[in-house]
Amino acid sequence: MDIKRQAAEDFSKARTKEIFSRIMHFMNTGRDKLLSLNDVRQILKPKTESYRGMDAVPVKLIVGSEGRYRDFNKYFLPRSEHLRSRWERVDQARLTDITLPPIQLYEVGGAYFVRDGNHRVSVARSQGVEMVDAEVTSLSTEIQISPRMTIDELKTALVGYEKNLFYEKTRFMELTGCGDLDFTVPGRYDVIYNHILVHKYYINQSRTGELSFDEALVSWYQNVYTPIISIITGEKLCSLFSQRTPGDLYVWIVRHWDELKKKYGLHYTLSDAIHDFSNRYGNGRVSFLALIKSFITGIFTRR
Repeated sequence: MDIKRQAAEDFSKARTKEIFSRIMHFMNTGRDKLLSLNDVRQILKPKTESYRGMDAVPVKLIVGSEGRYRDFNKYFLPRSEHLRSRWERVDQARLTDITLPPIQLYEVGGAYFVRDGNHRVSVARSQGVEMVDAEVTSLSTEIQISPRMTIDELKTALVGYEKNLFYEKTRFMELTGCGDLDFTVPGRYDVIYNHILVHKYYINQSRTGELSFDEALVSWYQNVYTPIISIITGEKLCSLFSQRTPGDLYVWIVRHWDELKKKYGLHYTLSDAIHDFSNRYGNGRVSFLALIKSFITGIFTRR
């Protein structure tokens, strides 16, 4: 079989595998999607970037792409016929032992994302190549990314990491006995930390001695957080917001209450704010989408 025909057959096999993979994951499409480096950057917010130079990288650890994440699936199988021409040229080079330039990769949390060379990675993976030469730049993060991890699982891992840091930094479990201050999105533990600082500030306004952070945390937990959670539980609000935690609702409701007080005056009660929140956003999927839209437009961004 000549080289061109072999490359054409290799691409057709790769496309067939991609189609079967899509069918196998139709109930959970996230499992079949290649990770976007931009999405990962937005979630993890790496603080530093360092050039590592040339390295031999396991192909199985290349899990995403900077710009071509829609063109290939999780296993770097081509998702469209329009990729055929370039894919086959790369495969022809492999079949004739032509050395191609090293690919360029970002390393994030032990996983790799293609900066340049997506077709070369696709051909290599399709043909069972285990290692590729790459020019690597590392982005710093404490979160480890496994090859099969989805974006949602990455968010969950980050939330877990943030929870551990918060509990360790504040001794939250030791001071309150609460181990289930949980959230479904990153960044909420910083919000809670700021709530405690604000609570501490206002209490100190009427004291002669300085209230310690530990004392402020316990006071916030007993006099602010727990009463609001009790209302959330009593009103069964969690049943109206699928897959959200009481902690999620606490943050949303407090922000909503602040907005209502700014609009209607400081006399607006928490109970009224909770009922307003429930009526606006607690009626299923359409209302939840409205909630997300409110976040995007900035309704809940100010404290």
